[in-house]
Amino acid sequence: MKRMLQPFQFKNGVELHNRLVLAPMTHYSSEPTGEVSEHELAYYRKRAKNVGLAITACAYVTEDGKGFPNAFGVNDDKFIPGLRQLAESLRAEGAKAILQIFHAGRMSPPELVPNEQPVSASAIAPVREGAATPRALETEEVEAIIEAFGDATRRAIEAGFDGVEIHGANTYLIQQFFSPHSNRRDDRFGGDVNARLTFPREVIRSVKRAAEGADDFLIGYRFSPEEVEDPGITLDDTDVLIDMLLEENLDYLHASLWNFHIGSMRNENVTERSIDRISKRINGAVPLIGVGQLQRPGQVEDALNVIDLAALGRELIIDPDWLDKVKDDREDEIETELDLNKQAELAVPAPLWNAITTRAGWFPIKDQVVK
Repeated sequence: MKRMLQPFQFKNGVELHNRLVLAPMTHYSSEPTGEVSEHELAYYRKRAKNVGLAITACAYVTEDGKGFPNAFGVNDDKFIPGLRQLAESLRAEGAKAILQIFHAGRMSPPELVPNEQPVSASAIAPVREGAATPRALETEEVEAIIEAFGDATRRAIEAGFDGVEIHGANTYLIQQFFSPHSNRRDDRFGGDVNARLTFPREVIRSVKRAAEGADDFLIGYRFSPEEVEDPGITLDDTDVLIDMLLEENLDYLHASLWNFHIGSMRNENVTERSIDRISKRINGAVPLIGVGQLQRPGQVEDALNVIDLAALGRELIIDPDWLDKVKDDREDEIETELDLNKQAELAVPAPLWNAITTRAGWFPIKDQVVK
């Protein structure tokens, strides 16, 4: 049996029926009010059949934490009924359902947040053209956001999710507190690399407190190994982060990589893959999820020599029948380029479809006549 098809058990006894993960991907398709939409439910039902673990797009934990138009919220009890539908859609085919929770921080589009004012660890703008300068959060506000992550976890449990993934990656608020570029604070949430871990550590502990008594509830953490900014997060910094995450006794870690095989973003002379360095640092202490252009079954099998679970994102948008084709020995039929004539068949909501087809280089597109 292929390794990807083998079951996997977490230390708390939760078992997955295979080692594939639906990667969290933003889809811009929730209701404008933050509720889960029918389009989302159809999109997830189409893809959760492939995987043992299904991770949602990121849900914002506070009103000033929105990162995308038409994202869904977990910052109010009114969202629980829709979230329950989402959990049920993910679990319908046997997958375990994970709600990814986050705060966008300085990456929030101003028009989506109160007073059109993004917030962050410090008043330092992202390095991108036209980026707004955030307002530095007061200490009391930081503590309130930490509690909001716990509140979001309580709602995830009430909605029937099997776990949450704390989104500490992709330049959002938790990473902003860890980054020497975006965190120039002089209170207990700022300082050297260890002091900058205070916020992510306290978020983790808030989530764990909220999950006390739910013994089969999974808590994961997603992180990005490096930043391109100077100063920015380095692989050496990430070694320190991983050590802290291991101390917190989480259920899994999730390395966010655009390409599974990438080395250092900051030093072209580094030849070792980031994922290999991360895996060595973890040394089997906690399950590791990897992601990044794992298109073919052979690539996934090779990746599982280094990681425990392999996440597929774009691959399952392009071909929701990816796993069925592996099981039926039809691997040569797996689609690796998006067919622009199959939006309805693929159940891809219109806002996500528009983003995919207008953002050059994001998805491989099949060279064809669009009907």
